[in-house]
Amino acid sequence: MFESAEIGHSIDKKTFREAMPKLREALLDLQYDLKEKADFPVLILIHGFDGAGRGETMNLINEWLDPRLIDTVAFAEANDDARARPWMWRYWMQLPAKGRIGMFFGSYYSDALFDRVFARSDRDALDKQIFDILRFERMLTMDGALVLKFWFHLTREQQHKRLKQMEKDPASSWRVTKTDWEHYERYDKIRKSAEHILRLTNTAAAPWVVVDGEDANYRSLTVGNTLLNAIRNRLAQAQGSKAELIDAPPLLAPIDNKLLLDTLQLDQSMDKAKYKAELEQLQGRLHRLTRHPRFAQHSLVLAFEGNDAAGKGGSIRRITQALDARRYRVVPIAAPTQEEKAKPWLWRFWRHVPGKGGITIFDRTWYGRVLVERVEGFAKEADWMRAYYEINDFEHQLSENGAVIVKFWLAISKEEQMARFKGREETGFKRFKITEEDWRNRDKWDAYKLAVSDMVDRTSTSKVPWTLVEANNKYYARIKILKTICDALEARLA
Repeated sequence: MFESAEIGHSIDKKTFREAMPKLREALLDLQYDLKEKADFPVLILIHGFDGAGRGETMNLINEWLDPRLIDTVAFAEANDDARARPWMWRYWMQLPAKGRIGMFFGSYYSDALFDRVFARSDRDALDKQIFDILRFERMLTMDGALVLKFWFHLTREQQHKRLKQMEKDPASSWRVTKTDWEHYERYDKIRKSAEHILRLTNTAAAPWVVVDGEDANYRSLTVGNTLLNAIRNRLAQAQGSKAELIDAPPLLAPIDNKLLLDTLQLDQSMDKAKYKAELEQLQGRLHRLTRHPRFAQHSLVLAFEGNDAAGKGGSIRRITQALDARRYRVVPIAAPTQEEKAKPWLWRFWRHVPGKGGITIFDRTWYGRVLVERVEGFAKEADWMRAYYEINDFEHQLSENGAVIVKFWLAISKEEQMARFKGREETGFKRFKITEEDWRNRDKWDAYKLAVSDMVDRTSTSKVPWTLVEANNKYYARIKILKTICDALEARLA
C-alpha cells in the first residue's frame, strides 16, 4: 500500500510557487460552484503518521478555500455523550450539508486503528469496525457524497527525523507531544494495522490517496490537485447521474393478491372495564422496567407507524403516562426541513438516538422512506429500494449498542378509518387531526397496503421484529402495544 510513498517525492520551490496561485484560484472557483449547485457534499478525511503534515495540510486547505464554507472537525477521544450511543453516532452528527465541504481530522478510522494498535480490540473486532465503516461510506456515496480519504505517510526513519526537527524548533516544538512519541514507538503496529484497514476500505466509490508526507511542496500540490480533479469531475457529471444500484430483487405483488395485512383480524374485542384494569397493571410494569438498574446499560426506541387515524397518538400517550418525563422524548416526524434535506436521509433520525438509560418515541419514522416516499413518488425507486438495507443496518447498530427497539404498525380497516375521519370532522377539538393529505392517502389505500407488506417482509428481523397491531378496537391496540414493550424489555434485561 505504501511503496510509492517511500521513493522520495519532492517538488522544488520554484515549481510550487508557479503552480500554487492557479491551483488556489481554481479550487476557490470550484468551491463556489459547489455552493451554488448544492447537489452534494464533500467529505475529506485526514489521516496518517504523526509528523507527516496532516495538520499543516488541513490548515492549508482552510487558507486556500473560503473557510466559511468548510466544516472542520478534529475528533479526540469519545466523550460520555458519544459513548452512550453507537460508535458511529458522533460522525453522523458532523456530516456536511450539500454544497459544503466537511474536513475530519481523525475519524472513525482513528477509532478502528488505535483500538487495534493499543490492544483494545482483536482482529475480529477490527474487521467488524471495518465492515461498519464500509456500510457507512457506501450509504454516503450512494446518497451522492464525494468522499476523499488521505493517508499521509512517512517511513519510520523519516518520522523520527521529522519529530526531532520539530522539537528543536521553538516555533513548532509545542506540536510534538508525548502521544506522538508513543505512536512512534508503535510505528510497526500502526503501519501493519493501517495497511490492513486501507486495503479493505479502498473502494471504487471512496478510494484512499496515499501521500508522501516528507516534502511539504509535493504534499500540498498532491492534495490540492486531488481535490481539484475530484470536485471538478463530480460537478461536471449530469445531475442524477450517480449509479442507481438497487439492493433487492424487483418487488412484485403476490400473484394471488393475498397480502400480509389481509391476514389480520382487525375486529378484536375488549371492554372498557378490562382495559382499565390491564392498563393500570401494564403501566406499572413498564414504569418499573425503565427504572430497573440494568436499564441504565440500555435504551428504548419505540417506532410507531400505521394507517391515518389508527390511534398512534393515543397509544403513545398511554406509554408516556408510565414514564419519567425527564427520561423520554416524543419525536413527531413530518416532511423533512431544508436542513434535513441537505444531509443524508437517515441523519434526521440519528440525531434523536437516545443515550443509554434514555427513551425515544418516534411518531412516524425512517420507514416513511419506503412508505409515503415510495407511494407518492418523493423518492426514486433506487433510493427507496436501497433504504431497506440502510434501515436494517441502522437498527442493527442501535441494537448492538444496547437499544431495545420495538416497532409497531397499527392497522385499521378502510371502513373504520372513514368512521374516524368523520368523527374528527364533527368534533371541534379533534378537527385539526384531519387534513387533505389524509383524504388523499385513502385514494392510494391498496398501494400503501402493498408497501407495508413489503416493508415488513424486508425489515422484520429476529432482533428487531415488527409487531402488527389490530387497531379497530383502541382498547385492545393500546394493551397489545404496552404488553409488547414490557415483554421486549424483560427479555433484554433478563
